[in-house]
Amino acid sequence: MAEPRLAVRRKSRSSSERKRSRAPAQPLAASSPVARKRPSSGGEGPPAEAPCSNDSEEDMFGDYDSFYGNDSLMAQVDDIEHKYLQDKNMDVKTAGEIILGNLQSGVHQKEQDNFSASQNVVLLKSDQEGAFQVHDSDPADGNQKLTESALDDLPSSQLLYFEKMDELSASRTSALSKGRDECVNSFSDKIRDPLSFYAGAEHRNRPTDSSSHSKCILFKPESLKDHLKSAMTGNARAQTLQVSKTKQLKEAVLSEEIFVARKAIESSSLDIGPFYGLPSKVKDLFRQLRGIETLYEWQHDCLMLESLQQRKNLIYSLPTSGGKTLVAEIIILQELLCRQKDVLMILPYVAIVQEKVRGLSSFGVELGFLVEEYAGSKGRFPPIRRRVKKSLYIATIEKGHALVNSLIETERIDDLGLVVVDELHMLGAGSRGAVLEITLAKLLYTSKKTQIIGMSATLNNVGDLQKFLQAKYYTNNFRPVELKEYIKIRDTIYAVDSKTQNGFAFSRVLNFKYSSNLEKADPDHIIALVTEVIPKYSCLVFCPTKKNCENVASMVCKYLKKEFRVHKEKEKEDLIKNLKSIGNGTVCPVLKQTIPFGIAYHHSGLTNDERKSIEEAYSAGVLCVLACTATLAAGVNLPARRVILRAPYVGNDFLKKNQYKQMAGRAGRAGIDSAGESILIVQEKDKHLVQDLVHSPLENCYSNLLQELTKGIQSLLLSLVGLKIAVTHEEVDNFMCCTLLGVQQQLLSKEKSLTEIVKDGLENLIEKGLLKGRISEKDHNSKSTLTITPLGKATYKGSIDLAYCNILYRDLKKGLEGLVLESNLHLLYLSTPYDMTSTCSPDWMIYLRQFNQLSAAEQKVADIVGVPESFITKKASGQAIRKNMDDAVVNRFYLTFVLYALLKETNIWSVSEKFNLSRGYVQNLLSSAASFASCLLHFCEELEEFWVYKALLIELTKQLTYCVKTELIPLMEVAGVLEARAKQLYNAGYKTLAHLANANPETLVRMIEHLSRRQAKQIISSAKMLLSEKAEALQEEVEELVKVPTDIPGTH
Repeated sequence: MAEPRLAVRRKSRSSSERKRSRAPAQPLAASSPVARKRPSSGGEGPPAEAPCSNDSEEDMFGDYDSFYGNDSLMAQVDDIEHKYLQDKNMDVKTAGEIILGNLQSGVHQKEQDNFSASQNVVLLKSDQEGAFQVHDSDPADGNQKLTESALDDLPSSQLLYFEKMDELSASRTSALSKGRDECVNSFSDKIRDPLSFYAGAEHRNRPTDSSSHSKCILFKPESLKDHLKSAMTGNARAQTLQVSKTKQLKEAVLSEEIFVARKAIESSSLDIGPFYGLPSKVKDLFRQLRGIETLYEWQHDCLMLESLQQRKNLIYSLPTSGGKTLVAEIIILQELLCRQKDVLMILPYVAIVQEKVRGLSSFGVELGFLVEEYAGSKGRFPPIRRRVKKSLYIATIEKGHALVNSLIETERIDDLGLVVVDELHMLGAGSRGAVLEITLAKLLYTSKKTQIIGMSATLNNVGDLQKFLQAKYYTNNFRPVELKEYIKIRDTIYAVDSKTQNGFAFSRVLNFKYSSNLEKADPDHIIALVTEVIPKYSCLVFCPTKKNCENVASMVCKYLKKEFRVHKEKEKEDLIKNLKSIGNGTVCPVLKQTIPFGIAYHHSGLTNDERKSIEEAYSAGVLCVLACTATLAAGVNLPARRVILRAPYVGNDFLKKNQYKQMAGRAGRAGIDSAGESILIVQEKDKHLVQDLVHSPLENCYSNLLQELTKGIQSLLLSLVGLKIAVTHEEVDNFMCCTLLGVQQQLLSKEKSLTEIVKDGLENLIEKGLLKGRISEKDHNSKSTLTITPLGKATYKGSIDLAYCNILYRDLKKGLEGLVLESNLHLLYLSTPYDMTSTCSPDWMIYLRQFNQLSAAEQKVADIVGVPESFITKKASGQAIRKNMDDAVVNRFYLTFVLYALLKETNIWSVSEKFNLSRGYVQNLLSSAASFASCLLHFCEELEEFWVYKALLIELTKQLTYCVKTELIPLMEVAGVLEARAKQLYNAGYKTLAHLANANPETLVRMIEHLSRRQAKQIISSAKMLLSEKAEALQEEVEELVKVPTDIPGTH
């Protein structure tokens, strides 16, 4: 393995050390300081302050004539004045010019000497035409041999200023030629304030009072010294704010380094500053918050790629656990801090978005940027335009698309400097892949300034993706921990070895004594494989189905020895108590049985709170075995010493290569295990299929725009016209060539050309009433303009699936005829997701029981939506039904009952038992309904006839998002705080966002059970970030209100 390389490759010496070792510079002919490489200021402290014992002007400076620390400048002033004023033939104005030129030469000499000292190069030249050129070989110019670099201790931000001096010199030259008197006066003003040579624009642009200095003040021998001393005395006596010096220094160093980094990046220089163009504080934060001391060699190489320096799009691919995310985070911080642009990070799942928001909020609080969550029902469209702080939007695929749409519509897409896509192979994943492709295609087409970075562990046809994203490609096979892959057939384990004839090499025979009963219970020897590593190390067992997960967990603990119960016994008891409080006194019987042995299951049947508790316990080593489904491999980061694949199936489908790689890749994570191994359990009948699986290449990534018609190409065509990206058939054709489908059209659309597919799609949208216009039969490249209808606009802005937009419009229209507001039932029905009805199988007896509990007003809702009580009664009693009913409507109303019960009881456990559904299914229904209600709100905002729904849906969306008592909602807005944790915090006295944002981590850990210090810090950082966002939003609103309009009548 390559030796990891230090992230910060240069160290700055302290100022005292530099002074000790400083040597006279050797003057040589050289280029301008602008072209020279500057040392970083990253590790330097401020120069020490000299003590001052007396306030009088004379005693304050004594004979210490120069603010450089020697008398060379004052000596030059005296020499120049005496030399030229003694010449009686020289007129006053000429003398002024020469004195000005020479003094400026002296200052420039000091600047350039300082830059040159580190490079052994000096070029000294006056800025004025006709003034003296100063060379090291010309002692008559009054320049002494350099003994030290005078400006070496100045911060980098001030050194950068001197690079601009040559440009300023040119402007001074023209000023002199127009009026030398003005220049003399200007010079005298600068002498009054010597800092104007060094400060920024605020000093240079300060107005001067030339009238009081128009006389030839320069020619009084002591006047320059007097003015310099006077100015320095004033500066020394100036009042300063009573602020902590340590805080001032820290802030100064941080802002200074950000300035240096920004300049380095803007100049595309290879000199990247203290930490890849970022302040050294970023390196400290990675060390403190992540425990990262150094970067791997590949990470350094990737960050130094020329394509990244030139802001080209990039795809990079490495095995799971290689450290891809850290590279992305450094690039994100460069964009936010140095280039001052907003960033969008797209992640595949809500849980990962929330985890990333928690993880990066601490960075945002420390470095001064905002972290905004766009997942589920969260997110503002368009986002608030920040005047000061920049935003990192962390979004799911769907929310990322809606965000990009809103930025294009408001002509703010160029505010987005960078888009990072994790799990880029998701482009080939059904409807979600289609949405991701649409998002990236729009970015590529509408913004030439937005950089796109894609990363994945499982990419094959990279050439197509490079062509689509116009990107460079970087790959590496690095893994911090070696992964050994095995398969098990009967009781024999074989190593995966491509060099052997059949691809497998004999490794060993399992040495575990099985009784006949145990052999029957565990024919696949899972217990033997698990007990080889636990409890010292961790183990993941991937199972094909959710039921199989629970069965494996139960079976393993049933046959484990009792000594396994002793390992972290108290922590296991605490976990069961925690799960009991989550379930309001109820714990899943399987978990109650398995947790004492350190075993649990993990799948979508658990609630979010339960999953989070189990994940935290596993990460802490309280649980050592998780029996889980394949979704865990693509979800949160849960590593293991050994990964066991129970069978080469996911559900009923045979395993795909990228799924296999993701699951196996969970073994042997960096910094946790010294080695990792995966074992795939294979039946004899599947042996040949598995041989093909482990040695085949990864699956290709194909566009899903055609397969996912309503969420794919039709949705794309509608939004192209709606956003005015393309409004004619010809323009749409041009856009389609920029998609992944356009790159792969010969593979994917053999029967029809892309132009014909586009034509059919546009005609279909016109038929549905979503677009207006005419597509010419004869001329496919018709110039006739297409426009979007109000319904079409509402559909794409609400991110509504085109398969349901017309049904939704009819349901909302019908609701207006008699919206029942005595309860939430009617509004809940309208907010129940259409796409979940196909997976719903009502229990008719439960349906009838719920129906009979409805009030008269609620039964009226049933009549309005079209579900009569007689139909439910007949279904429950098993009678034949002659009248055809719409199953989708009946199933949707059943799901509405589930949501209605949830909002009344706010307890997923009791509702799941009441409706005989899994807790995870009920949780998923709730999340989907919250997200759909948010989409419905945006849909109604675009249609004036549905104004009545707006206020109602805002409140309903909030209720569905949190589904808790009102007082807990402010706490649950914080990323990572779920219901159980919110209850704990509320009961401990943390009742508002401000309470959490100002909490002490140690106090929080002491008062809240099962809360680690790291979790406490994350919660506090997330609360601070959310509070900052809310405050910023209010501030922006205030500034917008008080801003003077530019178009006031009669002002022009």
